[in-house]
Amino acid sequence: MAMSGNRILLKGGRLFAQGKFIDSDILFSDGIISRIAQDIVPEGDMKVVDITGRVVSYGLVDVHVHFREPGFSAKETIATGSAAAARGGYTLVCPMPNLKPAPDSLETLGVQLDLIKAQATVDVLPFATITQRRAGGAVVDMAALKPYVAGFSDDGSGVQTAEVMREAMKLAKANDCIISAHCEDMDEPPFSASSEYRQVERDAIMAAEIGCRYHVCHVSTKESVEAIRKAKAAGASVTCETGPHYLTLIQADRVDLNDPAATLADGGRFRMNPPLREADDREALIAGIQDGTVEVLATDHAPHTADEKSRGYDNSLMGIVGLETAFPVMYTKLVKTGRISLEKLFELMCDNPRRIFGFGGALAEGQKADVAVFDLDSEFTIDSSKFASMGHSTPFDGWQVQGHCVMTIKDGKVVYSE
Repeated sequence: MAMSGNRILLKGGRLFAQGKFIDSDILFSDGIISRIAQDIVPEGDMKVVDITGRVVSYGLVDVHVHFREPGFSAKETIATGSAAAARGGYTLVCPMPNLKPAPDSLETLGVQLDLIKAQATVDVLPFATITQRRAGGAVVDMAALKPYVAGFSDDGSGVQTAEVMREAMKLAKANDCIISAHCEDMDEPPFSASSEYRQVERDAIMAAEIGCRYHVCHVSTKESVEAIRKAKAAGASVTCETGPHYLTLIQADRVDLNDPAATLADGGRFRMNPPLREADDREALIAGIQDGTVEVLATDHAPHTADEKSRGYDNSLMGIVGLETAFPVMYTKLVKTGRISLEKLFELMCDNPRRIFGFGGALAEGQKADVAVFDLDSEFTIDSSKFASMGHSTPFDGWQVQGHCVMTIKDGKVVYSE
């Protein structure tokens, strides 16, 4: 169901605003939150939606997605990716730059921006590369690209030389940009814990010295969490994200080891980079969330074609989809089990990424009418065949969860509703 109109009144909701919950109605007028108050009286042509018993947050943010355009539209498009985002409660998402062409200049970035303007259902603010062609060498012109991007990343590969990363950090500092780093040291054993945390340790030290804003992508190891914790304690502007799969699964969960047929058929949906780790890594990540070391939840939504994900664990391409499952999985597995509060979950998925990346926005009068409405009580089964995304490979297929997004409003218009 889609709705339009200049005024929409949501009545009877429980709003998460300024770090706390309040029972209130919320009125949108001409794309703006015009009033937050109890017992707003409907009038005129106002569209009224009863959301009694539902929870409302400002639009969720994902600072790490892959929408595959330009270059790989058989996997995902801006249209399908942003539709998936809307279904998950997101109103702002940031695609990574492993594209063709890679967005390393105003010309190549323009190709992507044109697609976004034509197709996006929600706000889509891309990353530019750190290095030209994402090849790990010459650093891009950050000053020229900054007005059009969320930040700079060579996601998909780590910046292998400290000298190049140091130059990038100095430019980021000079231009007040943020670097969002995929940390993977190719001199360490492939996909090992050390291949991640060695580069985190290297970069955290440099970021503290230079004073730049530095964000670590998809943290998965206990050593990375500790390195970031130490950097924060020393006053560095270092932040990080982790994903729902690292907080709920470990290597032993990836397949039914007693069923070779399941191993072949299902293995691809457990294959991502970084890989799933061990139970102590998972616990370190949750502890990092609890103490504020890990401040952002990002999905690393990375769709591939069905064929590319059907070749078993060892031979499938790396990446899973997550925009349509992140909130219910986290609500069910972390909030319902008492590991974190609902307030903390909204901070991870909305408030913190907005603050860290400088996006702004809040559930307050005068702000853009970007909100998501969640039904926390009804249980449902994740069914990847019903995803809006072109990608259907997820380890959460078949899970029983709660916390379904039932409505997403962008600029005062309903872009997703059940």
